[in-house]
Parts: sequence; structure tokens; C-alpha cells
Amino acid sequence: MAGTTPGTPGTPRVLRAMNDRAALDLLLEHGPLSRTRVGKLTGLSKPTASQLLARLEAAGLVVATGTTEGRPGPNAQLYSVNARAAYAAGLDVTARRIRAAVADVTGEIVGESELPTPGRSAAGVVGQVTEVLDGAVKAAGIARADVRRLVIGTPGAFDPATGRLRYASHLPGWHSPTLLEELAAALPMPFEYENDVNLVALAEQRLGAARGHSDFALLWNEEGIGAALVLGGRLHRGFTGGAGEVGFMPVPGTPLVRRVAQANSGGYQELAGVQSVPRIARALGIDTPEQPYVPVASGLLARAAEEEEAGDPVHAALLDRYAERVAVGLSSLVAVLDPELIVLSGEVLVAGGEPLRARVQSALAELAASRPRLVLAAVHRRPVLRGALESALAATRDELFDTSR
Repeated sequence: MAGTTPGTPGTPRVLRAMNDRAALDLLLEHGPLSRTRVGKLTGLSKPTASQLLARLEAAGLVVATGTTEGRPGPNAQLYSVNARAAYAAGLDVTARRIRAAVADVTGEIVGESELPTPGRSAAGVVGQVTEVLDGAVKAAGIARADVRRLVIGTPGAFDPATGRLRYASHLPGWHSPTLLEELAAALPMPFEYENDVNLVALAEQRLGAARGHSDFALLWNEEGIGAALVLGGRLHRGFTGGAGEVGFMPVPGTPLVRRVAQANSGGYQELAGVQSVPRIARALGIDTPEQPYVPVASGLLARAAEEEEAGDPVHAALLDRYAERVAVGLSSLVAVLDPELIVLSGEVLVAGGEPLRARVQSALAELAASRPRLVLAAVHRRPVLRGALESALAATRDELFDTSR
């Protein structure tokens, strides 16, 4: 019988690597643990758990962080993942600014930076990316070369066939067919790109309202309306990456969006986008400016949610009318996908709080055959950036924690 190779499943080396990864994941989830606790959580004997931790400590993946206190008997040594073992970075790109953050391997953000970009030359995208990344790296007290992986979140999506950014005509300089090659030449670490709303869904799945759910949809509404679809635990991007570009979706009562590559009006965006909120308010006699769209719309919905509790009929009507518009578009998603859960995210939807969520739930029940549960997003601080970091950290950990090599 031929001998097995070191990577054959079931060999001691592979089994050790599986136990190592299980222990590292438990340390990430629970924080500092003793040898005894690691053994109980992994099902390993105490001597095996001790060997495992010694092996990981020698590899620089775990560190001793103190001892247990307040229990009978001698204090036990505690171990945690070595936060400095690796770093990952994320970028959140909009037409007005680029945000960057660096996290250590435990997920703690250790450096952030922001670069305003309005009016900047379209030819300077690579320089903008490196500048804002270097700002976050400097704030973290590390070097650019210490970052193991970068994930860049943008509106729209890069077409895998052409390498061009689609569905985001408002981002100057990001549509060059050679942009990805230029970024690869300028950056010392591997990088990936992802749609910004998809990253919000990833953040909610890992840290927020969709934890424990492998099938859900997320509706995002800030400057634009977008959706993310998670099926079987994986993001569904579609053939060109355009899955979830629901702002272009035809809906009753709005103009059809023609020449999608150029147009930025019509469809679901026209019906329930940020610009619709002040228009509804003025039709109800509420004196309000129209712009800047996101602060104005969010302020109106937040105030409506507060006034609704006091029984104000005008603000209740604002919530009713806007909720119905949101539900119209969601009904199409529900008809096709039949999701168990829909997460309402983005500053505009979250501003309406529970009063808006409950109204959308009620309106959707009248328009859709099935009745998914609607919840408000739980990741409120920079969700696109948080999702980019979670994506970069997942890949970094898979590489760093693989001790079978």
C-alpha cells in the first residue's frame, strides 16, 4: 500500500492543524482562556491542549496574557490570540471621500484615516488609495508591508469579464480598464474589491442582525438604494456583479430607467430613494429643505418617529407613505427570493426606527405572498468599512491560522 502524503486528510499533521484552528477560533470568540478551558471546549485532553498551546505560542499565534483570579486553587495561565500576528485593512469609497481602517488579527481597529475627494482629478485614484491607506497604517503604528490583505468597497461592481466598474458612474477615475492592474502594482499586499452594500450585509452576518442566518436580504438606503442577497451563507453577486442593484428596478408610478449606464433617476430609486422623503414631507405640509439629501431625509424620519409616539397625525402620515414606497420594491425581492429575513440598513431607513420598520412590515404583508421578518441593522458605525475589514480578516486568518503547511 502506497504511503500517504503530509497533506492527506486524517493524518496526524492535518488533525493537529484542525485542532489548532479550532482553538484559535475559540480564543477569538471567547477571549483569554486557560489550558483546561481550551481542552473542554475542543474536546481535547489536558496534555494535548497543553501541547497545542505550546505549539501555537512557539509559532507566534498565541501569547500568555495573565492568570485566572478569584478561584480556589492555584491561578491558571491564560492565553489569547497574538493581536500583532497580522493586520488587515479595508477601504470605503464614495464620490466625496475614501475611508480606510486597519485591524489587528483579533478584529480590533487600530488605525483609521479619511481623505476628502470631491473635485479631485479622475487620474489620481491610485494615489488617493495609497495616501488614505498610508494614513491608517501610520495611525496604527505599523508599516504598509505589515498589512496582509486589503478589501476595497465601492458602489457598483467590477465586471469580472472587463475589469471595469459598472453601476457607479458617479465615481470619477474608477472606470479605467487598467485601474486594477495599476492598484496591484502600487500595493504590496493582495487586495480584493467588493460592492459596498454586500460588505454591509457581511458585517450584519458576522456581527449584527443577521448572525446565525444563511439566507437573508439586506436593503440599504443612503445616497442610493441597494440590496445584498445572501443565499446558503454566501453573497450572491450575479454574472456581472450587478445582483442587488435594485435602484434601477422598475416599480409602479415611476419612470422607467433607460440607458442605465448613464441614468441616475427613475425606478425604485425615484420611488423610495433619499430624495423622495422631503418631497413626501412637503406634500403633507411639513416645511423642509430638500438637500443635503441624507441629513434632511434622516432628520425628517427620525423626527417623524418621535412625533408618532406623541400622536402627531402629519408625521404618522409621512411614515405611512414612505413605508409603503419601501414595501413596493421589497415585494419584488420577496416574490423572487422568498427570504426568511430582511435587514433594513443605511442611515435613512435606520433613522425611522421601529415605527418605520413596523409600517414596512405591515405594508409588505399586504403586497407579498410570503412574510419575511424585517429587522433593523445592528452595525451602525461605518458598516461598509466594518464589512471590508471582516472580509479581509477572514482571508487573513485562513492563511495565518493554517498550521498544516
